Order: sequence, then C-alpha cells, then structure tokens
Amino acid sequence: MGQYSSTHCGGGPKHRHRSLHPTSLPNHHRSASDHSQSDFFSLMNSDEDESPIPFVFGNRDYTDDLPDECLALIFQCLSSGDRKKCSLVSRRWLLVEGQSHHRLALNAKVEILPHVPTIFTRFDSVTKLALRCDRKSVSINDEALTLISLRCSKLIRLKLRGCRDVTEVGMSAFARNCKSLKKFSCGSCMFGAKGMNALLDNCSSLEELSVKRLRGINDGFAADPIGPGAAASSLKSICLKELYNGQCFAPLITGSKNLKTLKLLRCLGDWDRLFETIGSRENHVSEIHLERLQVGDTGLTAISNCPKLEILHLVKTPECTDAGVVAVASKCKLLRKLHIDGWRTNRIGDEGLVAIAENSSNLKELVLIGLNPTSTSLLAIASNCKKLERLALCGSDTIGDPEVSCIATKCMALKKLCIKGCEVTDQGIESFAWGCPNLVKIKVKKCKHVTGDVADRLRARRQSLAVNLDGGEIDIEPVDSSASDGGAIEEAAEFQHTAATLPIIGASDIPSTSNVGRSSASKPWFGIFGGRGLVACTLRRWSNGNGESL
Repeated sequence: MGQYSSTHCGGGPKHRHRSLHPTSLPNHHRSASDHSQSDFFSLMNSDEDESPIPFVFGNRDYTDDLPDECLALIFQCLSSGDRKKCSLVSRRWLLVEGQSHHRLALNAKVEILPHVPTIFTRFDSVTKLALRCDRKSVSINDEALTLISLRCSKLIRLKLRGCRDVTEVGMSAFARNCKSLKKFSCGSCMFGAKGMNALLDNCSSLEELSVKRLRGINDGFAADPIGPGAAASSLKSICLKELYNGQCFAPLITGSKNLKTLKLLRCLGDWDRLFETIGSRENHVSEIHLERLQVGDTGLTAISNCPKLEILHLVKTPECTDAGVVAVASKCKLLRKLHIDGWRTNRIGDEGLVAIAENSSNLKELVLIGLNPTSTSLLAIASNCKKLERLALCGSDTIGDPEVSCIATKCMALKKLCIKGCEVTDQGIESFAWGCPNLVKIKVKKCKHVTGDVADRLRARRQSLAVNLDGGEIDIEPVDSSASDGGAIEEAAEFQHTAATLPIIGASDIPSTSNVGRSSASKPWFGIFGGRGLVACTLRRWSNGNGESL
C-alpha cells in the first residue's frame, strides 16, 4: 500500500493568493538551467528604452502564474520520490503536493499517535486510507483511530491490517465520524461483532465489505449476529475469508437487498442453509466464489435460483457433485465465467460439464482443475460454447492429444489456453499451429511428454503467438504487444510502476501466515489455510488486459 495522488480540477480556487505563500528557496536550490531561463525571460520582459535591470536569480518563481490545480496535475505525473523533492521547494509546493494526495498508507504502530495531527494537517484531502501494522509491533489503539476519523471525515475507503488494539469502542467512534465510507476491509483485527455492527449501522453508503481473520468473533456460538443495518440497500459486495465463526454474518448476507458479489473463502461451518435462504427470495447476485467451504449439492441447487448469476467459482468443495452442477447449468443461462477445482475427488465429471456446454452459450472463460473430463464433454464444450475465449485445463489424467486436438479444431474464438499437468504430447500441442485462429497465448506447464522443440515449431508457423513451455527447458515468450494483453511481463512492469508511485509512510509488510497442508477429503473444511491453486497467478494475468477480473 502507499500514497497516491488523485487530483480534481474543479474543486479548489482558480488562482493562488500570493499572501498565503512565501517566496521559494534561495539560489542554491536552483539548477543552472533555472538561471538561464531566468536570464531569458528577464530579457524578453525588458523594455529597450529602459536601462538594464540587474538580474537577481531566485526572486522569480514562474510557477506563480500556474493555478494550484495545474500544479497539482504536474505533481500527479511525477514519481513519489520526485514529489517528495518537489514538496521541499517552497511552502506553496508543499501545500499543493499535500492537498493533491487522496490516497495514503501508514505504518499503524502505536508510536504514530503523536504525529497524527501533523500528518493529516499536510494530507488534509485523504479519502482512501490504509493502516497496516506487522505482527511484531504494537498497533494503533482506539484513541488513534478516533483521532484519524476526526481528521478524515470525508473518508470513503478504509483498510485495516493487523490493528489488533482497535476494539469495538474505536470502531464505533470511527463509524460515527466517517459516515460516507463506501469500502471497508479488515484483516487480522480483534474487534468483534459489536464493532462490525456499529460500522454497518452508521455507514449507509457502504458498498463493499471484506473481512479476513477477524479474531473478535471466534467465540463459538456466543458471537452476536451481524446484520446489514443502515447498509442494507447499499451493500453490493461481501467477502469473508478464514473465519472460524463466519455464520454470524448470515443475517448480513441475507439482509443485503442489492448484493451482487459474494465470496466465501475457507470459512468453517455448513453453508447450504444460507444459500437456501438467498435462493428462496428475489436476489441480484451475479458473482459467487466458494473456496474450501462445506457446501454441497443442496447449496448449488439453491444457487441455481440466482437467475442473474454470471460468475461462479467452485474451488475445493468436495461435497459438490455433477447433480449440483447440472442444477446450476440448467437455470443460470447467463453464466460467462466458470472455475471448478474438483480436488481430484472425481465427483464432478462429464455429466456436469455436458450440462454446462448445453446451457451456457455465453460462456467466455472456463477453468477445470483436478477434474477428469473425457472427449465427450470437451467436444460438447468446444462445439456449443462458441464464445469461449479463455480455457485452462490442469491436473487431469484423461486429457491427452485427442482431447486437445478437438479443442484446436472446434474452439474458433479461443484466445488464451493454459494446459498444466496433463497427458498431452508434442503432437497434441502442435495442433494449435493450425487450429484456433484467434489464439494469442498458450501456456503448457508440467506436461512431462511435451518438449521444448514444439515451441519452435509453433512460433515458426504463427509468429505472433506467445508460447510459454517448460518442457526440458524454459522457453521465453517473445515480447509482442499485439500477442499478449496480460502476461507476466506486463504484470511485472505494472507492479514496478505502482510500487514506484505508491510509497508507504513508515510501513512494513505483514508477514503472510504459514500455509497448512491440505487435509483429507473426509474433513475438507479443516484445511482452510491451505495454499492457493497452481494456476491462480496465470488466471489473474489473463484477466488484466481485457478488464474482466477473474
């Protein structure tokens, strides 16, 4: 996280009042080019009939003629390091640079408390704030959060990470002072249901809520239920991660009238009843993510009563079978993104995939992990899903050359393909040299029968195709902006640019928690802290370029 400036030209005065800003720094702060420009403009402004006036370098700041809004726009184009340097030039530049910051990230240690007034006197236009504290430090407390809320009454986004000393008292005070909040995210915090209810009761404009490892509600069934409060009509997205007692959020989920996105990741408890409640009434849910969750065909059947569903992720939910997938496919006709990680349980197979193929004509993205589909279901998908653009097949023992050749022949709209850990050979991969005319990127990983030679043959036939193989040796993708719109190179460049422009004020990253190995299939919900899927990074990269987040 870090600072970021976002400037709006219509908000402030058009011109700066000179009486409010002292002159700029002395001569030794100016470069040689500044001296030459001063000479040039002085000559241009001099009158031929008048005697020459001695040049006094440093007494004229030509940015005085720029409105504050234009100066702020210039600062916005600079890196964070350059912005910091510019803020030292003059008091006016310091003021404008601080006022143009709308995003701010702070290292939320308790030692920051005495400096809060100074920080938010300079950065008085912050609307998006991140407070992060590492596990080895003492975090800010209720007093600090209350003081921050008084200084940032126009805050619309808040992110708390590791703020373990913030209690219900601090959250209640914050909610009363920042009623315009639209997005709230917290992780590894200690306040409980009362603090969350205070937030929901006061922030009537809240649209997005993300809660991860909220320790304060881990009191078994004694935890108070969390309701939608004043945010019942505004809340559109709810994300719950790694909660031991996530069931107390059930009233919030069912009471959010305009909920569109629901993500439940590695939360304990039986969730079928929740989806039955959602499906029994009119709803606007269009996106559901379920990962390592105790949900079965009963829950999927209830989800099928969400007619606006477009995106569904079923990741390591071993109680789901073909019957549940068939129910979703038969009623959710708008489905365009489907991710299924079967966890090698063989409970979802051809029957469910054929139902998807027959009913999901709008499907654009399909990810199958740990499943064993045969040519029957793959042929149905390739033949019926004419709009399919992104396909990932991973960890399958039944996908070989015939199945891959079928995809190459039938999937005319396919643009990106990922094959990982399947029984394909060079012959099957080479079929894409002629098939899939719109294909721009292919990734083949951990396929032991695929060699690096096939990459050269693919590139020889289709020079614009980005090929990424790890057979024998790692082949580097050709850098072709027209061939890849979201690959690893672009993602790395984007991250570096973001990191360069978003400095953190005294912040240190929170160490990630240790991953616990996957549990047995008989008790899948106890392995809630396992690692991510093998192709998660690849899937996120695919979606960066086309604006459709996975």
